[in-house]
Amino acid sequence: MLKKSFTWLLIVMLVLGVLTGCGQKPTATPPVEEAKGEPMVLKYNLGEDIKTLDPQLNSVINAGIVLVNTYEGLMRLDKNEKAIPGMAEKYEVSEDGTKYTFHLRDALWSDGQPVKAQDFEYAWKRALDPALASEYAFQLYYLKNGKQFNEGQANADAVGVKAVDDKTLEVTLEAPTPYFLELTAFFTLFPVRKDMVEKDPENWARNPETAVSNGPFKMTEYKMGESIVIEKNDNYYGKDRVKLDRVDMAMIVEASTALTAYEAGDIDLIDDIPNQEIERLKANDPNFVALPYLANYYYIFRLDKKPVDDVRVRKALTLAIDRKAIVENILKAGQKPATGFVPPGLFDANGKDFRETNGDFGIDPNAANIEEAKKLLAEAGFPDGKGFPEIELLYNTSESHKAIAEAIQEMWKKNLGINVSLANQEWAVFQTTLTEGNFVLGKGNWFGDYGDPMTFLDLWTSYSGKNTTGWKSPEYDKFIEEAKTTTGQERFGKMYDAEKLLMDNYIVMPIYYYTDTMLIKEYVKGWKKSILGYLYFDEVTIEK
Repeated sequence: MLKKSFTWLLIVMLVLGVLTGCGQKPTATPPVEEAKGEPMVLKYNLGEDIKTLDPQLNSVINAGIVLVNTYEGLMRLDKNEKAIPGMAEKYEVSEDGTKYTFHLRDALWSDGQPVKAQDFEYAWKRALDPALASEYAFQLYYLKNGKQFNEGQANADAVGVKAVDDKTLEVTLEAPTPYFLELTAFFTLFPVRKDMVEKDPENWARNPETAVSNGPFKMTEYKMGESIVIEKNDNYYGKDRVKLDRVDMAMIVEASTALTAYEAGDIDLIDDIPNQEIERLKANDPNFVALPYLANYYYIFRLDKKPVDDVRVRKALTLAIDRKAIVENILKAGQKPATGFVPPGLFDANGKDFRETNGDFGIDPNAANIEEAKKLLAEAGFPDGKGFPEIELLYNTSESHKAIAEAIQEMWKKNLGINVSLANQEWAVFQTTLTEGNFVLGKGNWFGDYGDPMTFLDLWTSYSGKNTTGWKSPEYDKFIEEAKTTTGQERFGKMYDAEKLLMDNYIVMPIYYYTDTMLIKEYVKGWKKSILGYLYFDEVTIEK
């Protein structure tokens, strides 16, 4: 999902350069591979350059992949996305489900300093501090007074996280949260060291000298727009399961360029496949993999911009596209047409699929509803598209995003008689443009952070840092807040109501639900990619 064009020569230079990069500190018992003089190195294409590697500020997948391999939370996730002990070797929960007491294991940061409960308290309160302006602060609203602190209505001391001593962390929640343990494995809740952050508040996370970490790997090199290198962290408590010496991460933006590098043997693993190559690779490459993905692809509207300030226009644009044609003719990797915001595969308290239960909101997954779309556009004052102003659809630079945008542009022209121009921006600029609200139509995608519909629905609260539409609905906020303080099917009922309100207002235009396509060399063993989109390297081996 993040790529950058490199010339062939630059790709070769990059690979050769990182192979002679920083070495590890000597250890008492060198890894077998080092003793042989052949370090075990995985070469992976990270894609576009990252905006930040600060756990409390990051909000995107590619930087998240770096973070989940270099840091570790109180819990980590097993292959089923369930919480297992991480930095906390054990915990207790109160009978009412609102108080957790975590007991930290003996663990070290990559510079040899002990990991302390105070590091978690500092990080969580830092994420909530309004001065930091973290887009993911809302992931900590589950804490007692977390939302109040973030909104300036309480002080940090009132927040429900406290280091009792170096090894004991007490956490108090506003209400029972069934997925709280899984949330502690999410990067916003990773610990960070106060002394390192304060050395260089703006750039500490990009500098290997200050970006100390507590996970299986540590960052040893960062070259803006070129590469990131992470190396085995010999101070990690679970270092025995880590076989790789190093992961070299290139930043090749264009999927076709990355594929060329992969097929030439310069990259071992890529996870953004050019759409036009998928059928060939599916048929001919045994290393092509398509995995389930808890993720969706959609367009968003900026509600204070004409003509999309009119719900009839938003609905007309949503109904006038053929989703089946997009997934079958452009994407070709088993993606499914989207008819709601929450993807399939999440189940309510009665065991029913959330997506199937809440319906399709009038969106036909197999065809455009042209007649209804034209009727709505006429009611909005634009019969057969006459008088409709040319608007711009903005997406971040990607061959796939471009192909989808061009197809939808043509559908709107043919089915509604309107002209929509296309514009692309590099990822970092695109994120800023959306955040500032300088768009009419914008591309969006969301990858679930945990296995519950809430990970998709609380994006659209009026206080969410990820809600860049300008939509603020007290009714929607109330549904979400009530869902966070109730349990069982009542809780899911509130989430059903929230999604219905979101879709009835056509704040977002669902397009498709992802599959995760990858190419992985046959000699790369032990890799794991979660349904949430994160690659884990801690058990990978290279067996050539």
